[in-house]
Amino acid sequence: MYTIIDIETTGQSAKDGKITEIALYSHNGIKVVDSFATLVNPECHIPYFITKLTGIDNGMVENAPKFYEIAKRVVEMTAGSIFVAHNVSFDYRFVQEEFKRLGYDYNRKTMCTVKLSRKYLPGHASYSLGNICSDLNIRIDGRHRAAGDALATVKLFEIIMQKHQNGFNNSQNQPKLF
Repeated sequence: MYTIIDIETTGQSAKDGKITEIALYSHNGIKVVDSFATLVNPECHIPYFITKLTGIDNGMVENAPKFYEIAKRVVEMTAGSIFVAHNVSFDYRFVQEEFKRLGYDYNRKTMCTVKLSRKYLPGHASYSLGNICSDLNIRIDGRHRAAGDALATVKLFEIIMQKHQNGFNNSQNQPKLF
């Protein structure tokens, strides 16, 4: 199982920043079998430049659940699953840090669709999510929003799986990216 995840945050540093939105898509290697997406109250101010990028402002998250209120769902959806994201280290560090603040040691195997794209879809000028999706005609409904970016990453992941004929379920074919 794979859980394709995207987050929006209050900044670039997991130590200082907080999650403002999260989307998770559970994928069985063939299709999405479960999903969860929500705004998250970061319990701190969202900087203007982040609001300008994501469209998420302080008013939108005021009544959203706090991370501790959704933490169980995140744990359940990712248990026994590979944590997949586009530039996985960013998303994974933020999720780990949110759990660390709750006193929970969150560890999952990870897989990066940037690295997979470079390996299985060579020749692109850029592997940023926006650019690779544009090159592959993957429509992103809601760029720089967790659900839109995560769903685009799901579609990218499925294209990569098609290129890697045997998928990633067989341990001999498992990319060494985590």
